[in-house]
Amino acid sequence: MNITILGAGAWGTALAIALADRHRVLLWGRDEAAMQEAAAARENSAYLPGFGLPPALDISADFARAVAHAGTGAPDGLLIVASSVAGLRPLAQRILQLRQPGHGIPNLVWLCKGFEESTRLLPHQVVHEVLGGDVPYGALSGPSFAQEVARGMPCALTIASHSAALRDTVVNAVHGRSIRVYSTDDLAGVEVGGAVKNILAIATGVIDGLGLGLNARAALITRGLAEISRLGIALGGRPETFMGLAGVGDLILTCTGDLSRNRKVGLGLAEGKSLQTIVAELGHVAEGVRCAQAVRQLAAEHGIDMPITQAVAAVLFEGDSPKEMVHRLLARDPRDEAA
Repeated sequence: MNITILGAGAWGTALAIALADRHRVLLWGRDEAAMQEAAAARENSAYLPGFGLPPALDISADFARAVAHAGTGAPDGLLIVASSVAGLRPLAQRILQLRQPGHGIPNLVWLCKGFEESTRLLPHQVVHEVLGGDVPYGALSGPSFAQEVARGMPCALTIASHSAALRDTVVNAVHGRSIRVYSTDDLAGVEVGGAVKNILAIATGVIDGLGLGLNARAALITRGLAEISRLGIALGGRPETFMGLAGVGDLILTCTGDLSRNRKVGLGLAEGKSLQTIVAELGHVAEGVRCAQAVRQLAAEHGIDMPITQAVAAVLFEGDSPKEMVHRLLARDPRDEAA
């Protein structure tokens, strides 16, 4: 199968490494000099240092060539967008510009997790706005650290799409070796789970950074899952999705794993660092920062109680201290757990 991965960050590069021994994979990045360097050194030193790129992996900064590569094997070709949520719309617009009369767009899948800041739309809503409903598309999500995938360590993912044919295509392409892929048609549920867990990971990092203990961490993760479920159901997701890989699975990993960027944000805040300093030190996108405001606004619009999300947003954007965040949560009135 011909597979193109648009985005040469850590996760896109890791997936390219994992798939290159079974498929004809092209990894695209916008920085031509960086792509030439990666091709020559057979390593993405900027985003995934220490991992060799397979000899068969094609690397290019030519966008038209990259999209054409995925279309060569149509209808089985696969175009995987590995950008941030902010980069999804611009890439979809560039794909649309390359669309030729009488030719469809290859099967489209994205890896990003979050809400578009300016519109508060989920990724599938962004893609639908740009490309319309006749393009088969879906989200590949679940608990997955790039470094572990690149090492060939076990991983389980979920492909969510309204298209059964696309779900089958992704399962056939990605499932195997150390990666298991499950499927669902609950696209909204999978995307909400992937987005909100990043905010909760920031909160967990704060809890851990302040040394408040494992009991507090467990409580926050559990109540965080309740927040994900409430918003997800309001936006069209199904309750069972939030008990799966893209829900509780991704939540646990992102809140507890040392490789979690969003958890590192929380740890940095607990140390007293500014958000600007933390983001600069990360050198990668932390989607929890970008979508916290959007999620807080969506919760208000739908009348949904999301106290952890609100507390995190207050720390990020309103100057509350991490200790004030914890105090705000502990000061809440008791209530029925199911409420």
